[in-house]
Amino acid sequence: MQQQQSEKRALVTGATGFVGSRLVHWLLRDGIPVRALVRSSGRGEALLPAEVELVEGDLTTEFDSGVAAGCDVVYNLATTHNVAGGDYASHRAVHVDGTRRLLEASRAAGVQRFVHCSTMAVHGPVAEEPGDETWPHRPEDPYQVSKSEGEKLVAEYGATTGLPVTIARPTAIYGPGDLRLLKLFDMLNRGRFVMLGAGRIRYQMVYIDDLVRGLRRMAGRRAAVGEAFILGGAESLPLRELVGLIAQTLGASPPRFRAPVWPVELAGAVCEAVCRPFRIKPPIYRRRVAFFTKSRAFSIRKARDVIGFDPRVDLRTGLARTAHWYREHSMLAVALGLGVA
Repeated sequence: MQQQQSEKRALVTGATGFVGSRLVHWLLRDGIPVRALVRSSGRGEALLPAEVELVEGDLTTEFDSGVAAGCDVVYNLATTHNVAGGDYASHRAVHVDGTRRLLEASRAAGVQRFVHCSTMAVHGPVAEEPGDETWPHRPEDPYQVSKSEGEKLVAEYGATTGLPVTIARPTAIYGPGDLRLLKLFDMLNRGRFVMLGAGRIRYQMVYIDDLVRGLRRMAGRRAAVGEAFILGGAESLPLRELVGLIAQTLGASPPRFRAPVWPVELAGAVCEAVCRPFRIKPPIYRRRVAFFTKSRAFSIRKARDVIGFDPRVDLRTGLARTAHWYREHSMLAVALGLGVA
């Protein structure tokens, strides 16, 4: 039976984000006091429970070096958004330089576990399914490069200083509160989704509560120290089946339109080249095309075996909860000709 450490106080960065805010609620529910490093105390007060201790500061510039004092665990969830046109320097400022400052503050405070959230995208697309933690890093854009450098920094810092670190590489995160998949749900709901290519590549998701449960286990299991874990759902599906399942969940018709990949990819490259000098978000970009062409399917065996990670929310249930949340918040337009709200 694996030994666990007990958390007495936790510091969370990225606490106002999708994953961070959910983690904060779980920690408070379990009776663990939470301190959150936030860029804006006003935003923190608006989005987080009143009992959270807010410390205003920015990982990219300056923050109180004693921010981790009295904390047993630090959850580093601070991140940038992977948007087209995003420059490497802004990503690095958070994922590398900010992480280094937080590592130093955590070591000075005698933190017992530093849980760092990276992404499975550091591995790049999967050539032979399923991929796992042993795969080399093959980042393909500035965001992924900075994420890869950030987690390598964490691993090296832990190995050289003795700070107990552990790294999570989540697959695509979804659930109530997520906005990244809203456009996909909305297009399917309105019958406007167009599949690029055959839709054979596999896509793997992880429900928000399963991810948070995995992060908590990484904080509590001694065997997690010095290790990286892919945290994903129990199944991956071919993209055509996934979008069909989402459409079914919404009560919409399955996608009817399909287009070849190469013209859109070419248009994306041209748009990026034209828009980049003016720092304009291109209307079409290659990273969006990658969603249709690059497989992201991984094994979660290591996480199961080492930390007892056990995804409990199946994909169909998770998608239904997500769709319900979108509808509850009036985020889905009325489907054209389908009468689906």
